Amino acid sequence: MIRTEQLSLAYGATPVVNNVSLTIPEGGITCLLGPNGSGKSTLLKSFAGLLPARSGEVLLDDMPVSEWDRRRLALRLAMLPQKPIVPDGILVKDLVALGRFPHRKWWQNNQAGDNRIAFESMVMTGVSELAGRPVESLSGGQQQRVWIAMALAQETSILLLDEPTTFLDWGYQLEVLELLTKLNREHGLTVVMSLHDLNQAAQFADQIAIMAEGQLEVSGSPSEVITETLIRRVFRVETSVSHDDNGRPFCSSYAAAYKGEKSTPYEHRNPMASEA
Repeated sequence: MIRTEQLSLAYGATPVVNNVSLTIPEGGITCLLGPNGSGKSTLLKSFAGLLPARSGEVLLDDMPVSEWDRRRLALRLAMLPQKPIVPDGILVKDLVALGRFPHRKWWQNNQAGDNRIAFESMVMTGVSELAGRPVESLSGGQQQRVWIAMALAQETSILLLDEPTTFLDWGYQLEVLELLTKLNREHGLTVVMSLHDLNQAAQFADQIAIMAEGQLEVSGSPSEVITETLIRRVFRVETSVSHDDNGRPFCSSYAAAYKGEKSTPYEHRNPMASEA
């Protein structure tokens, strides 16, 4: 579906991603993890054809993404940036309707079928009752649902999201991740997103790819990837990794960054664990 072969990316003369070969499985949830500046957001942009390869290539359906017509590409995948800009005064229904742009000519208005699909996308994301409200009046979690509805209205089979839980409080973060999981499980949407929280990725992802200093450290299932040794090496944090009843790993982090000295465990509750 999406794969990279010895992909290297740069901003001008500054290399950011180096020699990454990665396959994104169809119909799954893939999370890109890594410290700040590790290259995960840059890698995500390359999947959408927004950043040309310095060397190697990104393939979508076995065809270099650079050779895809932009409109045809927009029918195949949708991408939500980390900080989407809300047009002044735009209503929820009108923002969601913008997702229909690749399905019509630039001079055409939305047709009845477009409006129906936009409404269905709002229903799927739980924002249909907000249709007549200005997007800027909504909470952060509600706005994120509206952006996802717009992407769904685009009717693609792949959704790319750059840190979709950033700037959201804990409750809204889980709400967005649960929504993406529902869309994946019930509608077969392939989801690829960059995250910072290892525990959230471990709970929701089918595949995790960890980046460090522009290189792919490891990829695999959460239980294969989330280990004490890897977290110490990549994130320089001491942690204790346990597993829930479903075999999903969970990290109990330590208060101090790993420097070789003894530190005190910082206990925090597993948000996915049931109450006793």
